Amino acid sequence: MVLEVATLDVKTGQEVEFEVAFGRAQGIICSMKGYIAHQLQKCVEHPSRYMLFVQWEALEDHTQGFRGSPAYQDWKVLLHHFYDPFPKVEHYEMVFSGSCGEC
Repeated sequence: MVLEVATLDVKTGQEVEFEVAFGRAQGIICSMKGYIAHQLQKCVEHPSRYMLFVQWEALEDHTQGFRGSPAYQDWKVLLHHFYDPFPKVEHYEMVFSGSCGEC
């Protein structure tokens, strides 16, 4: 499993519109091959900053499958105009996982 982590800085004043658009766009990513789950979280200290976490079965499911798909063009139309600057996207692999009851 690979975790995609994207820092999304939304133009100030467009947060509500972005959240509505993301609500529509999430159906696109959910339908992709290799998609497992996602979360969109809003920063408490910087209300125009969001973190998007997407779990993929493999890196290529995101970088080639999703980004190379016609559906990605719909994703771009719905969301990319909200960002300033354009999001930084990185991918991570699990090293440790647990909860306090397990340590």
